[in-house]
Amino acid sequence: MYGHWNESYLPATKMGEAKLKSARRLDSWKEIAAFFGRDERTVRRWEKESALPVHRVPGPAKGRVFAYESELEEWLATPQALGKEHNTEQPIVEKTERQAVPMSASSHVWTAAKWVGGLAALTALVFGVLVYRKNHGWFAVQAAGSSSSSAEDFYLKGRYYWNKRTPADLTTAVDYFTQAIVQDPRYAAAYVGLADSYNLLREYSAMPSSEAFPRARAAAEKAVQYDPNSADAHTSLAFALFWGFVDVAGAESHFKRALELQPNNARAHHWYATYLVELRRFREALAEIERARMLDPSSTPILADKGCILGAAGETEQAIALLKQVEKAEPGFRSPHQYLADIYFSTGRYSDYFEEAKIAANLKHDERFANSLAELQTAYARGGARGLLEAKLQEDLELSGQGLASDFVLAADYALLDEKPEAMRYLESSYQKHDPELTGLLTSSALASLQHEAAFRELVAKVGLPLTN
Repeated sequence: MYGHWNESYLPATKMGEAKLKSARRLDSWKEIAAFFGRDERTVRRWEKESALPVHRVPGPAKGRVFAYESELEEWLATPQALGKEHNTEQPIVEKTERQAVPMSASSHVWTAAKWVGGLAALTALVFGVLVYRKNHGWFAVQAAGSSSSSAEDFYLKGRYYWNKRTPADLTTAVDYFTQAIVQDPRYAAAYVGLADSYNLLREYSAMPSSEAFPRARAAAEKAVQYDPNSADAHTSLAFALFWGFVDVAGAESHFKRALELQPNNARAHHWYATYLVELRRFREALAEIERARMLDPSSTPILADKGCILGAAGETEQAIALLKQVEKAEPGFRSPHQYLADIYFSTGRYSDYFEEAKIAANLKHDERFANSLAELQTAYARGGARGLLEAKLQEDLELSGQGLASDFVLAADYALLDEKPEAMRYLESSYQKHDPELTGLLTSSALASLQHEAAFRELVAKVGLPLTN
């Protein structure tokens, strides 16, 4: 998963003995099953029927097995792994579906396609390629509503890269999900994957929310259209509606529908928990994230988000302890670094904030923010907390003039400096501009000083968030 040594960046050749020793080893059937997101019975059958590369521990430890991740990834790229038998099982969306194979030549088309604004443009491009391929005899177009084995193969590859949650891997996931849609234009799961990728790209890469969320919403709406009984489709749509369009009621409706359709869907419980925390329904949020953790105990994002929720609920030390554990286990995973940075900033632990924020910026490949942190650290050294906050405001004002900082961010800056009228002016402007960052009105620690202001409470009501005491 995140931060592990990764064989997928190397040619798919047989590993030598030295390389095998450096690869990550899975030391039980349970760990091997978790690698694929399947149950133990299934992977045992794969070993017996499809030559899954599992090794036995020599000596008296009868029944003990182990496997190398790299060998399992190579096995996934073989015909015996990708045959009809392997693909009859429905993919488990939030689990890691691993398949390290080279990108096809046609992926270059989709690298360009994914940046075209809106799903309408994407659909037009897909349709054009479908017609071109049909006319040139490249493949037979599938009947409406079917999903070909090649479409599922592309989908599984997309999920593997989506689970990594790095900018490059999420971009690769978009390529694969798009190719799955080309293979089967009515394949709902591929639209879900596309929506999920855009939902995360604005968090893990430099893609702006104004670009990512409309694409996510359009893809998720397609998924619901093609499969209205898909819990995953409703979950993805709920996520995009809330964080992209501040549609509180619409998001709640789709989250509840997802959980009604599939009560044991880990991703639905996970993302519903992150929605509930923004409404300050902390007890419910913690119950939902714990339910998600029980359903998918190997998920690093779930553990990281539990730490974030604990921090928002005021359990600061418990949050830090959990996030430090996740950070140690997966140092290349950005979320725990970012969540720790947020907690440190809100509690005035600025030295710790700079340390974690720099790591988060580097993992996001955000050079501009990394340079900004260096300047803010200098301001903090010279003028303490006040100097830091004033420097941050000035920098954000400059970025705002370039369209790189929102009015919501400026409102938070002014609130931290106790300039409430200016803070409220920018919040009102943020509302007029339909800024999706307004989802954080109730949980932003920077805005805490405004919580009891009449104008602030009126704005909360207009946005559709629940008023707090």
